[in-house]
Amino acid sequence: MKVLLGVTGCIGAYKAAEVLRGLQKAGVQVRVIMTEHATEFVRPATFEALSGQSVIVGMFTQSDHSRIEHIATAREADLLLIAPATANILAKFAHGIADDFLSTVYLSNTNPVLIAPAMNVEMWNHLATQANLKTLRERGDLFVEPGVGYQACGEVGVGRLAEPEEIVTAVLAVLSPDSRLPTPDSSKDFQNEHVLLTAGPTVEDLDPVRFITNRSSGKMGYAIAEAARDRGARVTLISGPTKLAAPAGVETINVRSTREMYEAVMNHLADATVFIGSAAVADFRPVNRAEHKIKKQGKANFTIELEPTEDIIASVAADPNRNGRIVAGFAAESQTVLTYADKKLREKGLDLIVANDISRTDAGFDVETNAATILKRDGSRVELPLQSKRELADRVLDEILKLR
Repeated sequence: MKVLLGVTGCIGAYKAAEVLRGLQKAGVQVRVIMTEHATEFVRPATFEALSGQSVIVGMFTQSDHSRIEHIATAREADLLLIAPATANILAKFAHGIADDFLSTVYLSNTNPVLIAPAMNVEMWNHLATQANLKTLRERGDLFVEPGVGYQACGEVGVGRLAEPEEIVTAVLAVLSPDSRLPTPDSSKDFQNEHVLLTAGPTVEDLDPVRFITNRSSGKMGYAIAEAARDRGARVTLISGPTKLAAPAGVETINVRSTREMYEAVMNHLADATVFIGSAAVADFRPVNRAEHKIKKQGKANFTIELEPTEDIIASVAADPNRNGRIVAGFAAESQTVLTYADKKLREKGLDLIVANDISRTDAGFDVETNAATILKRDGSRVELPLQSKRELADRVLDEILKLR
């Protein structure tokens, strides 16, 4: 197996040497491509000594002009890995800019692409970066999500390059699903499970134009779907309207209203061994949906009559054919978080609930990070500090697995 390792210019470039060594220990041959800025952090001689091959930096520095170098290089490997990937290279990839060897190889590449981003938290959260990430994910590129922690700039947040061991594990999973390293998070410990989960918001229409919904982006639920898939589960994701691309290898069913989500869940519940209700489901809907747009003229006041929507997670928990199915839910609260979460856990008959404080600006709705407390039916609790939603997804799955 051969990997092209693209190294771009940021402080995390030093970790690429550890990634290279980890891949070599797993029997993978590695060829390194560096951007000019990457050479300001780590010299090419370091990677040449480790890999035993010349490092490619410039577009026209190769001595063999008898072949088209970027195309030949792209074709000689089984996977293109970018670690670390700066905001700049993500933008180039997303928009098809090919002004150096690495970006040109990306456009010439027909093999899987695995990207490990690394940047300042504000750069990561910027709308331009998030739009570029969305474009690349929709295109089929794979990601090793950045971690949360202390950064070179002195700030704390999401954007740290994933640890070398995690990147190596992801590479091996792409090259050969059976060759994953035996770490708790990456083993196929869910291979006998069918995980059915909900994600995103639901939408309740008032008329053909207006509707009631909430701020859920679906990122937490999609992260759980990807984590369960990577750990060997068969995953069915029932999603309300989001801007996220359907996770590869996951059966995704798109719905709009709470009733549609309820019906989809019940139709797929029979053989599910784990249910995770992470969707932010509307609690009420209009009793009557107007056939035409409601007009403002002549109305001093306007009253909307609402009725309760279906209680999806309570219905799943009360299923008479539950037969050992684990039922987990989420409680997104803005006050007395644990009290409300514990009440929901008991009243709905759940095995586990993930409580998170949505009043925080760095956790909850429509951000890349989350912090939570897991409450279990036996009264035990697990604190999960601020981390990426993908990391938290694995922690939730770890606790679900313990219930087995």
